[in-house]
Amino acid sequence: MPTGLVLSARPNAANVVDDVIEQARLAHQAGVHQVWLAQQFDHDAIALAGLVGAAVPGLGVGTSVVPINPRHPLIVASLAQTAQAASHGNFSLGLGLGAHEPERQAFGTSFPNTIRRLRDHLSVLRSIFDTGSVAFHGDELTAEPGWPVTVAGGGRVPIYVAAMGPKALQVTGELADGTLPFLAGPKTIAEFIKPTIGKAAADAGRPEPRIIAAVPVLVSDDDNLARRVATERLSFYESIPSYRKVIAREGVDSVVDLAGIGSAQRVTEQLRAYLAAGATDVVLSPLRTEQADLEALWALARNIDAT
Repeated sequence: MPTGLVLSARPNAANVVDDVIEQARLAHQAGVHQVWLAQQFDHDAIALAGLVGAAVPGLGVGTSVVPINPRHPLIVASLAQTAQAASHGNFSLGLGLGAHEPERQAFGTSFPNTIRRLRDHLSVLRSIFDTGSVAFHGDELTAEPGWPVTVAGGGRVPIYVAAMGPKALQVTGELADGTLPFLAGPKTIAEFIKPTIGKAAADAGRPEPRIIAAVPVLVSDDDNLARRVATERLSFYESIPSYRKVIAREGVDSVVDLAGIGSAQRVTEQLRAYLAAGATDVVLSPLRTEQADLEALWALARNIDAT
C-alpha cells in the first residue's frame, strides 16, 4: 500500500462531494495513490469513498475511520461492498471503536462492552467478506442467516481498526487485516503495537497485519508557526484517555511532539522513523489545508514511495 493522504472538505466548499473528488483527482495527478476519509456527523465516509473511487479510477480509497457504533455490521458490510464495487477493488474499510461521551451526546445512549462489540462486529464482517454468508450469535450482536449479504462487484474488503490498546489490538490481530493508529509514535509502534498485534495474528493463523500509521503533518520552515498550528489542532486529544496513554507510552511532553512538523527534509525523516519502527505504511494527515500545504504533502508522499 503506498503512502496515503487524509482528505477533508475545505470549509468554504459549496459541495462536499465535488470538493473532495476534486482534491482526490489533483492528488492522484500529482502522484498520490491512496487517500483516506474520516467519518463525520455531517457526511458519510464510506459513501464518499465510493464516490471518489468511482470518479478517480485507480486511486485507492479508504475510511479512517468509521466508528462501529451505532452501526450494525450488516449495514457496514453492505456499504463497504458497495464502495468496493464503485472503486473497482480499491476500497479499504477503516473502523474505530468510538467514544462514549460523543456517542451519548449525539445518540442519547452509549455503547458499553467496547471490546466485545468490536469482536462481534469483526466476526460478522469477516464471515461476510471471506465466505459470502453469515450466521452469528455473539455477546453483543446477532446476524441471522438467510438474508442476502453480498454485493455484485463488491468482493473482499480489507478491514483495518484504529486499535491502540492491548485488548483492541488482540481482537484486531485475530480478525482484521491490520491497525490504523493515530498519534502512536515510533517507540509505541516498535515496542508495543507491532509485537502485540503480530502475536495475536500469528496465534490466530492469520497473515502478518499491516500497521498503517496516521501522522499529523505540516511542512513549514517556521518552527514556531508549525508548533502553534499543531497545538491548536491536536490539544483536544490530550483530553482523551486512550490518547493520553499513547502520549505517556511514547515518553513525550506533548501531543505536538508526535506530529511531523518542520522542513520537508525533517518531516521526511520523521515519517521514515515510523517505517523503521515497524509501520508498514504511513498516512499523512494535514494540519493545514491550504493548497501549498497539500502540494507539499503530495511531494512528501511521492518521495517516501520512491525510497
